[in-house]
Amino acid sequence: MSSLFPALTADRTDDPALRFGDRSLTYGELAAATGALAGRIGGAGRVAVWATPALETAVAVVAALEAGVAAVPLNPKSGEKELGHILSDSTPTLVLAAPDDELPLPLRNLERLDVETHATAPHTTTALDADVSAESPALIVYTSGTTGPPKGAVIPRRAVASTLDALADAWQWTGEDVLVHGLPLFHVHGLVLGTLGPLRRGGSVRHLGRFSTEGVARELNDGATMLFGVPTMYHRIAQALPDDPELAKALGRARLLVSGSAALPVHDHERIAAATGRRVIERYGMTETLMNTSVRADGEPRAGTVGVPLPGVELRLVEEDGAPITLYDGETVGEIQVRGTNLFTEYLNRPDATAAAFTADGWFRTGDMAVRDPDGYVRIVGRKATDLIKSGGYKIGAGEIENALLEHPGVREAAVTGEPDADLGERIVAWIVPADPQSPPGADELADHVARRLAPHKRPRVVHYLDALPRNDMGKIMKRALNG
Repeated sequence: MSSLFPALTADRTDDPALRFGDRSLTYGELAAATGALAGRIGGAGRVAVWATPALETAVAVVAALEAGVAAVPLNPKSGEKELGHILSDSTPTLVLAAPDDELPLPLRNLERLDVETHATAPHTTTALDADVSAESPALIVYTSGTTGPPKGAVIPRRAVASTLDALADAWQWTGEDVLVHGLPLFHVHGLVLGTLGPLRRGGSVRHLGRFSTEGVARELNDGATMLFGVPTMYHRIAQALPDDPELAKALGRARLLVSGSAALPVHDHERIAAATGRRVIERYGMTETLMNTSVRADGEPRAGTVGVPLPGVELRLVEEDGAPITLYDGETVGEIQVRGTNLFTEYLNRPDATAAAFTADGWFRTGDMAVRDPDGYVRIVGRKATDLIKSGGYKIGAGEIENALLEHPGVREAAVTGEPDADLGERIVAWIVPADPQSPPGADELADHVARRLAPHKRPRVVHYLDALPRNDMGKIMKRALNG
């Protein structure tokens, strides 16, 4: 398979490639650094990468890919037990880290190689061009492990190339684009889309290190054309906009604002659009599939949807018995199943879990529930395990109720779950962070609010008030923690 990053071998020496804070690399400098490191790790099997938001992480992962070696990104916030599991499961031969990084105990018995971001040796061609196939593992990314230890999703090179090229088509993404983001680099959003994506296009990425609205405004005012974020980030942007006209102007200059990893509430969509004149578009993917759908740059940026299937991706909705749903009515809920070149190969060392994840005819069971509009747009209503509520004979998606609750002026954050009910089967439970903790909206008021906007059977029967919702590093609400 040819190089995933043609710009590294092209005459692009002085063009900007990466910037993390005040540290940066041109394509010439990146080619030298990754070429030197690739020469040292070729044939290493698998390498762990201590994935801090720094230049060294990007250099390490690109070098591993150039050398044809699978990279295992490690979350620096993981506890020792989780790190121990990942290391024993993936058996890397060494760990790549920045020279100043202090590594926790589970990593200290592993050979360490410090990543140098500047090298004097010219970029050299490795065995990649001749010996590495499209099916060779590029990354092993560990899932969140909500129902047990994290599973390592083996992502082949063809999935990385396929997803990034499909997004280039959908987003009209070119080497002229400059991407800004502040996402972690141990997950596919920040690493594959946000770092490898610009490098495959021959463009550049500016990582904020730590997300801030000030950083977003600064970079968009200084020539950045795209912003990637998660709903938590866009929520902070929406809250800051009324008092920050410069932020509104900066966002208005962006060519593309993209949100992912969880649904962006419609209320935040509308607040950002009203203040900036730009609409945030959403895409849908997961570790095992990389990207499945997106609103296209030349399509309708419809709030509350994740757009249409990307080129090369087949998508269907199915009933509980596996029967395909052919009715695109915007109401019939089914589980999303996908197949295509974007899919992972297997769960490492877990043939049982791999077999269970696929249907007999090769479709991957995502566990996500959705409806499709008549024009094919997909609207996700939640996870099958935590967000599909069966109440009074209805199948109800938690996501639409959460969006309705967030439209109430007295609600800052909202999550919806189901709990057993002798009469209804399940009753709808709302978890609310009030805008004013001293004067929260009443349970009846919220129930009536939802009933008016959606339907009476979708109103919450129980309301709990919290100071904050439990979230993971990507900003996703951890509903199992609520129900637990």
